[in-house]
Amino acid sequence: MYTKHLVVDQQSSHKNIKIAATLLQAGEVVAFPTETVYGLGADATNKIAVDKIFQAKGRPNDNPLIVHVATNKQLSEFVTHYPPYVDQLIQAFSPGPITYVLKSNGKVAPNVTAGLSTVGIRIPDNDIALELLRNCQLPIAAPSANTSGKPSPTAAEHVLEDMDGKIAAVLDGGPTIVGVESTVVDCTEEVPKILRLGKVSTADIEKVVGSVYLASSIEENISTPRSPGMKYKHYAPDVPLILVNNRESMQLIIDQNKEKGLRVGALVQVKTAKAIQADKIVTLGDNEEQMAKKLYDALRSFKQDEIDIVICESFSRKGIGQAVMDRLERAATKITE
Repeated sequence: MYTKHLVVDQQSSHKNIKIAATLLQAGEVVAFPTETVYGLGADATNKIAVDKIFQAKGRPNDNPLIVHVATNKQLSEFVTHYPPYVDQLIQAFSPGPITYVLKSNGKVAPNVTAGLSTVGIRIPDNDIALELLRNCQLPIAAPSANTSGKPSPTAAEHVLEDMDGKIAAVLDGGPTIVGVESTVVDCTEEVPKILRLGKVSTADIEKVVGSVYLASSIEENISTPRSPGMKYKHYAPDVPLILVNNRESMQLIIDQNKEKGLRVGALVQVKTAKAIQADKIVTLGDNEEQMAKKLYDALRSFKQDEIDIVICESFSRKGIGQAVMDRLERAATKITE
């Protein structure tokens, strides 16, 4: 399959978005930018189209997909009644990097929900994504546009690394703003429960609704996950990654691996980079927002033909840093104290 590379710029913006919308209406798979990461989109009401997402990603079909819509009204068309606090969350955070798990009314294809009675649904805060959704007039199921298990794509180049020849088109809107996937909140009970961390933090949600639960690691080991990112290993680079909780141990662990004859990469803050030596050093910036935005590009930068192992330091869990550390812990081959 030939994958169209549709660049959204001042000359071709509306034309290329309409081409992408037409492909979606025809049951094809199209990657597109959101504020979080690039999504791999297909008509959420078309089972055959949705199957193409799983085939392109190599994704297990018991892993539910998130549905993207353009408006609050469209969101309500695919769910049943929900607790009053959902309207408060929508007013506070949508459009934005948050997904609501709600009771499905059965209008989306069953493979979108992995056979569950719930559906994850969100309104992205990205002009290109919203124009695409308005043009195609469809709910779009869209997991991240990467090979299953690899770091999510935050640029069209990342998508093409994994998906060239597997999907109909990539709508190129440049790099994403947030850099990690949306916060996912189970809104089926009286008190909301965070199933996946993202830019919208626990504290952010508590300010709006008063209280919120955070799903435990025990709950995450359920056979059929209610949210993406809960069951399978995700976000891993091409080479093994060791996550080091004690920054003082970074150089020691680097040296130990170099003594084994390994080519060692390091993923660190700028200030740490000045104090260590490794075969390849990649920095994530000096604050949590920069770290989130650069995370997946940094993980993808370590290639097997250059580096044998990556040593990564732990980062602040403040704000979106909590989501960054969640992704790193899931990506890690080993975590050291």
